[in-house]
Amino acid sequence: MSASEQVVRVLEQVVKGIRVGTNLALLHLLWAMISGAFLCSRGALFPALQAAGFSPAQIRRCGQALRKGVWQIADLVQAWRQWVLAQEQWQPHVYEPYRPVAVDLVAFWRPRLKGWAGKFFHQMAQRAIRGIGFGLVVEVGRVGDQRIPLLRNILRADPAATSPRQIQRQILAAVGRSLGDHEVVVHDAGISIAEMQAAGVKRYVVRLPLNSTARRHQLPARKRKGRPPEYGEIVRPLPRKYKGRSLPATPPDQEVTFEFQGRTIRARGWFHLVRSDQKAAEAQETFTIWVFTDPLYQEPLALGTNLDAHPKTILCLYLDRWPVEQVPLGAKQLLGLERQFVFAPASCQRLPELALLAANILTYLAAVLPPVSSGFWDRHPRRTPGRLRRLLGQIGFPEDHPLAGQIREKRSVTAHLPKGILAHRRQKAAP
Repeated sequence: MSASEQVVRVLEQVVKGIRVGTNLALLHLLWAMISGAFLCSRGALFPALQAAGFSPAQIRRCGQALRKGVWQIADLVQAWRQWVLAQEQWQPHVYEPYRPVAVDLVAFWRPRLKGWAGKFFHQMAQRAIRGIGFGLVVEVGRVGDQRIPLLRNILRADPAATSPRQIQRQILAAVGRSLGDHEVVVHDAGISIAEMQAAGVKRYVVRLPLNSTARRHQLPARKRKGRPPEYGEIVRPLPRKYKGRSLPATPPDQEVTFEFQGRTIRARGWFHLVRSDQKAAEAQETFTIWVFTDPLYQEPLALGTNLDAHPKTILCLYLDRWPVEQVPLGAKQLLGLERQFVFAPASCQRLPELALLAANILTYLAAVLPPVSSGFWDRHPRRTPGRLRRLLGQIGFPEDHPLAGQIREKRSVTAHLPKGILAHRRQKAAP
């Protein structure tokens, strides 16, 4: 079986639970994404489907399925996860006995949309640009020697929430409700411990600013004069400067060293802490701050967590946060869907969701299928999604591959329906 036929068979498993007719259109749309057709069209829908080799009738059906089809991205993601787990080639990462669940906020930039789209900070433009935000939740595992993310959920933002901070809070609340046993939410900087606690996240590892502070949960000794203390002593993990004065760091409660990837890492920890704005009597949740010093980097790494685990476990959990970046990177740069030319509200939401799913499918299939050579010069090819995408674009959609019985064109009776101008002529409402 050729690589294109194997990819089509996987796409069949993803869309087989969708209604007849719509599933075939979604299969064609996912194929156009995975084969790189959107790179040539620069994000235009119909030219990409035409470049993938589909007929005008098939292209129209894909457009209707995207805009008006009865389907949800959660069903496609669940079908994709079930197929991957059934193959038993992807193995999740486990660290005594915690499993990382990486969370991130992804924005697809749409500066011409008006009214309902929010604004997100663009790193290259150095300003907020209008776009559509999604919450991306992935589980991190491995296929062979490659670290591969597996999509768990793609969360839409509430239309009432337009700021990134509001969307992130909604994402954390949804992830916190669905968090399983021994699963840990891993997030990069941009989310505070207060937001983790407000969302009800049971277990978390979050990156903290280098100037972050906390307080002890215990009250200091009462002085002879003045009010009794209500706040614990301040804990400053790293030294800092304030108004020209040098403020020293608080001595750590524990300091350990361990070997990690051939390097000696020094970790300093402060335990039983509460937020700096909390009173000791009111605080109910405590956390730990670990500061890691790696000789490979100039600046230390500060992590906050509520796990009672070895610092090496905390570091490994946080490092598994980065595979979540592979999914939007593959959808935007590798598949060419950073720019999108659809303007119906449903299409503006569904096309990025399908792009994220297609990127995850391509990344996984590239890791499990035989390596693809780019040419005679590529003597030692690697299993990369770019090579597989290039091969699929050259082969084209396998027209002679028999599809499953339920994945077919829906032959509905339309003789009784009005055609042409009569089909869309406006009629007066009945009195």
